[in-house]
Amino acid sequence: MEIDLALTAFVSLFVIIDPIGLAPLFVALTRGSSPAKRRAIAIRSALLAFGILAVFGLAGEAVLNAIGIGMPAFRISGGILLFLTAIEMLFEKRTQRRENQAESENDPSVFPLAMPLIAGPGAMTTMILLTGEYSGDIAGQAMIFGVMALVIMLVMVMFLAGNLIERLLGATGINVISRLFGMFLAALSVQFVIDGIRDIGLF
Repeated sequence: MEIDLALTAFVSLFVIIDPIGLAPLFVALTRGSSPAKRRAIAIRSALLAFGILAVFGLAGEAVLNAIGIGMPAFRISGGILLFLTAIEMLFEKRTQRRENQAESENDPSVFPLAMPLIAGPGAMTTMILLTGEYSGDIAGQAMIFGVMALVIMLVMVMFLAGNLIERLLGATGINVISRLFGMFLAALSVQFVIDGIRDIGLF
């Protein structure tokens, strides 16, 4: 039973978080950063995402209910924020802003990496659902948190390989990837909004 739980939790979180798919996004979002800064961003975003998902796994639904916020609202707001990031990637506004701003102001570790890309509405909801199924089962919930930590670790490993990915792709490849994943992000953000609207029963 523990193996079944671990597999279910791993597959669910791995598919939703998608460590492999996030790697090119990380490279695009940290384009031009030094290896040391990129490594710091990778570690920081992973730790922040772990903290966010841990909080939602422990008390997410209770907190949302207490402050009157539903998951549909999280999906819609996350989709809107992600869409703004996609627009910047598509039109290279992010690169232009980085050239005009101080380096300390260009830290994507909190937004959009930790949230909503790693700890997005889907991952938050999954943690709430998984831990809810094993409410009162300390061993089961510990297993879920362990699996979540493993998936986050895989994300960090893929992020730390960003320099290698960047060298393999080159400047032109990074430009293409940035635009391509900007379109994917735009589509994903719209899907978040559609899911949120569907959840509240408008269609």
